[in-house]
Amino acid sequence: MVLVGDVTDKIAILVDDMADTCGTLGLAAKTLMDNGASAVYAIVIHGVLSGKALEVINNSVLTRVVVTNTIPHAEKKKVCPKLDTIDVSAVLAEAIRRTHNGESVSYLFGHAAI
Repeated sequence: MVLVGDVTDKIAILVDDMADTCGTLGLAAKTLMDNGASAVYAIVIHGVLSGKALEVINNSVLTRVVVTNTIPHAEKKKVCPKLDTIDVSAVLAEAIRRTHNGESVSYLFGHAAI
């Protein structure tokens, strides 16, 4: 894995659309730490977390992995203390409502429901 830029003494944040087995996240986090990052966080939209994903996360240098609740993972959080959740249900519900009523969904980019 190739790192571009200087991460020395920086907090690194990995952003991904989906994490399945978390091998790439674990490797990227190791690369960042090996190059001087002080901590590595990951934020993932869809946490599939299959196979050995929880083992990879628990044994990795990742400080925290934050996933949305688009896929249920309450049971997985019990065995993975590095796993946190962001609830996106209100934003998705508002997007569905706006679509149904013919309203602008792009409005949510600056005015997300809380």
